[in-house]
Amino acid sequence: MSQLKNVEAKILQCLQNKFLARYVSLPNQNKIWTVTVSPEQTDRTPLVMVHGFGGGVGLWILNMDSLSVRRTLHTFDLLGFGRSSRPTFPRDPEGAEDEFVTSIETWRETMGIPSMILLGHSLGGFLATSYSIKYPERVKHLILVDLWGFSLWPADPSEIRAPPTWVKAVASVLGRSNPLAVLRVAGSWEPGVVQQFWPDFKRKFADFFEDDATSEYIYHCNAQDPSGETAFKAMMESFGWARRPMLERIHLIRKDVPITMIYGANTWIGTSTGKKVKMQRPDSYVRDMEIEGASHHVYADQQHIFNAVVEEICDSVD
Repeated sequence: MSQLKNVEAKILQCLQNKFLARYVSLPNQNKIWTVTVSPEQTDRTPLVMVHGFGGGVGLWILNMDSLSVRRTLHTFDLLGFGRSSRPTFPRDPEGAEDEFVTSIETWRETMGIPSMILLGHSLGGFLATSYSIKYPERVKHLILVDLWGFSLWPADPSEIRAPPTWVKAVASVLGRSNPLAVLRVAGSWEPGVVQQFWPDFKRKFADFFEDDATSEYIYHCNAQDPSGETAFKAMMESFGWARRPMLERIHLIRKDVPITMIYGANTWIGTSTGKKVKMQRPDSYVRDMEIEGASHHVYADQQHIFNAVVEEICDSVD
């Protein structure tokens, strides 16, 4: 964990705006690693950003300064990931999902955040949606970025987009019956191997780092006890699909909660979800958009466009 702390510190030192990094202790003794940027900007609704599978707060480094110019930005490592506590999750999909959602709500209560603009990427988008179903009064706008776990398993295999190499590799591990297989793979990873799975990650962050800082960060985020990965395995049907698809529940979000969905035009995750969500929420604000020249990690592939879009959404709130 000390190596993760060191490489994360190297990433966060690139921030220009004032920031505060600390553990937020929950009543059940779990701790959520949290970074708050521009804590003095208290006049507007804060933006809360939730990372995806295998990620952490450091992957928002291309976005945090731009999105915290006029409002406070909070981001945290999900329970079971990054530097947050790694408890034993329930092994059933509903129980694992509820554990994540409850931790987010308890974190919000502990932080004293009355309401927020909630943004989630991939798995983070799935959990942000589940949170919005349960706590709609806390969400001023829900922003879903290249979201995971919404679509139903397609009846026509031709509808499945070919995933990149790293997705196939992780899926083959997660598909095994023994969840400790994930731990064995994580324990044998090195940053160089991560670079092979995510060959373009170094390029995405080249404006900040000339070395392998981001590969090292991803490695150390995932070289720990894989409690978050085990919970993810419980929730997934296959790597791209959830056992409890969110499209079956999206109508449960209160009608007055606006939703914006952002995709990379070249993503391996299907982009038809937006149209289906609009059909299920005909009396609500639902917007979907694609960003050209971006894949699954939209926030890093086209960070300037992404930041501008998110800032526009935030300004529409207040």
